[in-house]
Amino acid sequence: MTDFPKPPFDRQRPLTPPARDADMDPRPDYGEAHYKGSGRLSGRKTIITGGDSGIGRAVALAFAREGADVLVSYYDEHDDARETCRLVESAGRKAVAVPGDVKDPMHCRSIIEKAVSAFGQVDVLVNNAAHQKTFANPEEISDEEWQVTFATNIHAMFYLVKAALPHMKAGSAIINTTSVNADTPSPQLLAYATTKGAIQNFTGGLAQMLAERDIRVNCVAPGPIWTPLIPSTMPEEKVRTFGSQVPMKRPGQPCELAPVYVMLASPESSYVSGATVAVTGGKPII
Repeated sequence: MTDFPKPPFDRQRPLTPPARDADMDPRPDYGEAHYKGSGRLSGRKTIITGGDSGIGRAVALAFAREGADVLVSYYDEHDDARETCRLVESAGRKAVAVPGDVKDPMHCRSIIEKAVSAFGQVDVLVNNAAHQKTFANPEEISDEEWQVTFATNIHAMFYLVKAALPHMKAGSAIINTTSVNADTPSPQLLAYATTKGAIQNFTGGLAQMLAERDIRVNCVAPGPIWTPLIPSTMPEEKVRTFGSQVPMKRPGQPCELAPVYVMLASPESSYVSGATVAVTGGKPII
């Protein structure tokens, strides 16, 4: 609990989106040096959106070390995606990189088609790609910004799930990344927080719909996590003190979320569906 960086992050300079992992100081911890697998996802075929860096990279690494093949869906951060694929392949698993915009329903269907072509099936779908920006008041949020946030964060989940389901057998799992903002919305993240509430509701409804097919659906609600999204979308002072507001007084590292995704993807969680698992550094969610 105490081995990870704490604010203030005085060395981190402001970044512009899309930020790259290499631009961050300190660099995020993805678990490269310490995550050890035990075959919990042996032979599973998985898809992770937003898999190039941040939470997605940590989950990809953990899935691979647990025995899963991984399709890495990402926007255009090619260098970061190549590094994620390298980590997957270094664990002896197959990696497939698919760039493109998940706001496009056709691209979402293409992601599933490429996974099926490469792997033959889909066992785990991790809907993790996200867009956020901060604004002081509603008038600053353009119509386009509102639409981009919803299209990326929640509409894409529906397109991907609908395309994936014909290729998912009993025992498969869907894991959606929501946020602590679903329960305690930050006013500066109005559009983002609203989509995160929608994701939590989508997860609960979908879990009930798919229970008869023996497909589980859950979501993970991170608190402040140190990823490239943070210094590229938040004011400099908020980045400097990022994570200080939670009881642990620091942001979480991506590697600290990965075990939760592994648990939810694993058959060990056979009675867990419709749940929200909070990873918030001690901050309770309602």
